[in-house]
Amino acid sequence: MPPADPTASTGSAVPVTSDAGGHGEDTMELRLPDELLAFVAEEEPGSDRARKPGHERAEAQDALLDRLGDWGPIDTSAGVFHLVPVRIERDLPLVSRWMNDPAAEVFWELSGPPNVAEDHMRAQISGDGRSVPCIGVLDGTPMSYWEVYRADLDPLARHYPARPHDTGLHLLVGAVADRGRGLGGLLLRAVADLVLARRPSCARVIAEPDIRNTPSIAAFLTAGFRFSCEVDLPAKRAALMVRDRSLRHLL
Repeated sequence: MPPADPTASTGSAVPVTSDAGGHGEDTMELRLPDELLAFVAEEEPGSDRARKPGHERAEAQDALLDRLGDWGPIDTSAGVFHLVPVRIERDLPLVSRWMNDPAAEVFWELSGPPNVAEDHMRAQISGDGRSVPCIGVLDGTPMSYWEVYRADLDPLARHYPARPHDTGLHLLVGAVADRGRGLGGLLLRAVADLVLARRPSCARVIAEPDIRNTPSIAAFLTAGFRFSCEVDLPAKRAALMVRDRSLRHLL
């Protein structure tokens, strides 16, 4: 999984990334039954049970992450930041270039021709909505790649005491000029708090950077996450980082 941008004090050019190594394929193996997807769509407040079947599935996909595409921009001390769901035809060249940066490929494992990144993102876009790839746009400039996912519905949940609606984050700060400036910690805090604001049923935001990725862990700590424990995942040993709704005003 991608690591997160280090804080400015480190002076490092390592990209912020909360590694997705090994995460994508496993995640896509788990699919919710169509009956449950339809049920989620029907039970969503304001939903119309007479919608066409295709609309039901689209509504169910949106419901798993509370319509992430409608969350809107947020103000940060670095500028206005917006999470924009990926469109392959628009975003693939940029994401593929970021993934081929030597500092990123170590943890993301998505380097190579564009179809490598495309397959990874398309599997999420065509899935049941439990993971949404996004471009982070700061003051109108695309500068980071994010994955917002339901940690409680992910294979990660087999490796830690998951709670309903736990929401996970992966982050890669793509542009070299944006690294080493503390943006990782700043944006992680902003997005984690955005998740908590837009997902009232979510009590915790989760991340699992590689335990070797100390700049990423430092960025999560700066963002108000706490270190919970180390977990052995199929592709790595990870640091489980948690931002609690109940502690967000204290950390």
